[in-house]
Amino acid sequence: MTAEQEFRHRFTAESVGRALELVGERWTLLILREAFFGVRRYGQFARNLGIPRPTLSTRLKRLVEAGLLEKVPYDEDRHEYRLTDAGKGLFPAVVALMNWGDTYLPTPDGPPIVLHHNDCHQPVAPYLACRHCSGEITTTSVTPHPGPGYAG
Repeated sequence: MTAEQEFRHRFTAESVGRALELVGERWTLLILREAFFGVRRYGQFARNLGIPRPTLSTRLKRLVEAGLLEKVPYDEDRHEYRLTDAGKGLFPAVVALMNWGDTYLPTPDGPPIVLHHNDCHQPVAPYLACRHCSGEITTTSVTPHPGPGYAG
């Protein structure tokens, strides 16, 4: 059996597709980006993103329903949106997209946002690494194997 045959199921029951169903739309990722950088209130999202308010309402509702944001009261009649652990778990993906965009779709003046690491105070140079050996993860350093959810 070839690797292609062995992993044919990945096109119908795989994690990337399921994740993209939830967060694979431009406004959704931009809302999450804003939340990562401290935005919590509806008006702040609307102002920072220039997003149509009906679109913002729909996306925020979906992110709350999916458990990526929680709606928390901060005043008698007002609430804000806070990242849950699941929402915070998407931070590395957004940083990777920022890094990719800065590298392969640069603006003439350079990156609009530069992240600095709080521990060493240097600009972040993200890379994906193995938690076990700290080796960098690349397209050539990994091999797919059936997981517990494999339905071959």
